Amino acid sequence: MLTAILIAAGYLAGSMTWGYWLVRAFRGEDVRTKGSGNVGATNVWRLYGRRLGIAAVLLDTAKGFAPALAATLLVGHGAGVLAGAAAMLGHWRPIYLGFSKGGKMVATAGGAFLGVAPAVGGAAAAVWLVVFALTRYASVASISAAGSLAVWAWLLGFPWPVIAFGAFAGLAVLVLHRANLRRLVHGEENRFRGFRRGRPTSAASP
Repeated sequence: MLTAILIAAGYLAGSMTWGYWLVRAFRGEDVRTKGSGNVGATNVWRLYGRRLGIAAVLLDTAKGFAPALAATLLVGHGAGVLAGAAAMLGHWRPIYLGFSKGGKMVATAGGAFLGVAPAVGGAAAAVWLVVFALTRYASVASISAAGSLAVWAWLLGFPWPVIAFGAFAGLAVLVLHRANLRRLVHGEENRFRGFRRGRPTSAASP
């Protein structure tokens, strides 16, 4: 029963669409009508600058971290994995937006791993930073970091639920970035260029 409650709490936490709420509160706009139409932190950062972008990153990470950590401490790694996966599902299909399209789960997945297996989450975050610094593609960094989760979990000796969760998260992030992959193949993907402060543009973002 406790595990089921933690899973439900994870989904509700994941459904907290911070990118949408922040833009609505501070800009009076619907981020779903701008850029890529995504409510995740990358689209918010591209369109509205680093202040709202950083806030969205931290809050999207926290909503994966909190339920995963609580479930891991209260029950164990298996429950932590399920609560973290539920948070990711909530971010992708948030109940507060009527189950419409949410974000691509990258920050929420990272937060979930920081809660379940901090060393794995930290290693994947390092992968994201290195790849992003080299390519300036947020999509490539996200796919690379998520794809490394299962490898790090295995190398660091975590139990099989954590390794399986890493594989699931990596595959989920890859599937949700398939439009980005098509743009990369055709040389049409936008690099992340600076940390703008101005008004939103209509350019697509990952």
